[in-house]
Amino acid sequence: MATSDMMAVGPGKTWLGHPRGLYLLFFAEMWERFSYYGMRAILIFYLTKHFLFGEDKAYLLYGAYTSLVYITPVIGGYLSDRYLGPRKAVTAGGIFIAIGHFLIALTEGPGGQDFYFLNGFYLALASIIVGTGFLKANVSVLVGELYARDDHRRDPAYSIFYMGINMGGMLGPIVCGLLGELWGWSWGFGAAGVGMLLGLVMFVWLKPWLMGRGEPPRPQTLRAPTAVGLSQEWTIYLGAALGVAGVWLVIRYAEWLGYALLAFSALTVVYILWRAVGTLGRIDRDRIFAALFLIALNPLFWGLFEQTGSSLNIFTDRNVDRMIMGWDVPASVFQSVNSIFIILLAPLFALLWTLLDKRRLEPSSPAKFGIGLILCGAGFLVLVAGAAMAGARLTPVIFVFLIYLLHTMAELCFSPVGLSAMTRLSVSNMVGLVMGTWFLAMAAGNFIAGLIARATGSGEAGDVSQVLDVYSRIGWFSVVMGGVVLLLAPLVTRMMHLDSIGSDREEQA
Repeated sequence: MATSDMMAVGPGKTWLGHPRGLYLLFFAEMWERFSYYGMRAILIFYLTKHFLFGEDKAYLLYGAYTSLVYITPVIGGYLSDRYLGPRKAVTAGGIFIAIGHFLIALTEGPGGQDFYFLNGFYLALASIIVGTGFLKANVSVLVGELYARDDHRRDPAYSIFYMGINMGGMLGPIVCGLLGELWGWSWGFGAAGVGMLLGLVMFVWLKPWLMGRGEPPRPQTLRAPTAVGLSQEWTIYLGAALGVAGVWLVIRYAEWLGYALLAFSALTVVYILWRAVGTLGRIDRDRIFAALFLIALNPLFWGLFEQTGSSLNIFTDRNVDRMIMGWDVPASVFQSVNSIFIILLAPLFALLWTLLDKRRLEPSSPAKFGIGLILCGAGFLVLVAGAAMAGARLTPVIFVFLIYLLHTMAELCFSPVGLSAMTRLSVSNMVGLVMGTWFLAMAAGNFIAGLIARATGSGEAGDVSQVLDVYSRIGWFSVVMGGVVLLLAPLVTRMMHLDSIGSDREEQA
């Protein structure tokens, strides 16, 4: 095994069989996700009820925002690989995100589309987007750096890490949703900013737990001066600040985002293919091709799954009987249900994969993706069936819980498995780029989610038939595609060359 892959942890440096650094990243990411999901829970209502956008425009802006927070990690991953290293990138990202959340809280304004307050809101979104570009991919890379490529604890570690993400995802919508809808929007967004600040403080304070992982690849170069008179590191931060202004323009003209996303995605994939074909040996090249296959499934899955914060959020607000034990639960609070199920099910799935691996029965990563697509489609079909049984009455709330349950099971077959696969299949000098491309594909999925939400016409004349028709069609499509992926899974698994990962038999570039 190569020295760089030997991530053994010394005695006294593990908790429950995993490095202490995993739990640091668990809590740091928990607070970051608290801020993100807390904001996301109230964003569509903030756009429609405070700025008074129609559903069509609100879905477009929502899709643009959720897309951009997954586009920028490609750039953040590249800067981390070449210059900053994951640890510094995560720190910088947390600062930009906290600034953005507090700026939203301070620029609420009187309501309506006032020019100054609306553009202040766009600027705040831009700061969050740039910060997420630095943080999102690189905190996942740090998890991978704690383990050898052939360490069987990797998938369970990512499931544990994913559980931390969803603790934040559970708490954020409850705290920020209740504060935002019942007390005032600035309270909800301000709470999101406090969450990010807590995560940042924890990450900086407990840095020794990372045991030197994630440092810059060439620290002396990072300190060297550039043409603008600053060190290379601070020149990158200055460029990020200027990037906030560029993203602000993109948000203002969100309708062009789809074209830019398509072009950016194509260029990124072409660049990875060029590096894979031109610089890698056969085995590593096959692994990159397998990673790209998994990445290609991302837009489909997330385009369906991310109806959660847009059309499903509006559907829950208007067409679901939300009365529970005498309390008319605000729709934004239901955004925490997915994360609650993750917390309950993630340990069970981690245990399941471990037990199946010991018996050599664990499904391959591509097979898990196929299962995930089938479960995702089934969730929509269950909701449609529940609404049909309700007829002219409000849909019983149990069917909202059921769609979240099935989608949670789908997510556990998809997202933590994908994060693990990206770090396992990538070569060391491309891991940040490949992880960033994983999130870029999620960006495409989020933009597609916005288009699907617009197709539902869920705000039109109180008629839910179009919503249910769209949900039925995308549900069956996802089930069929999941079956196709299961058929292709053995071929893609062979391309992953799992038998030689981390061994001296790996072919060198």
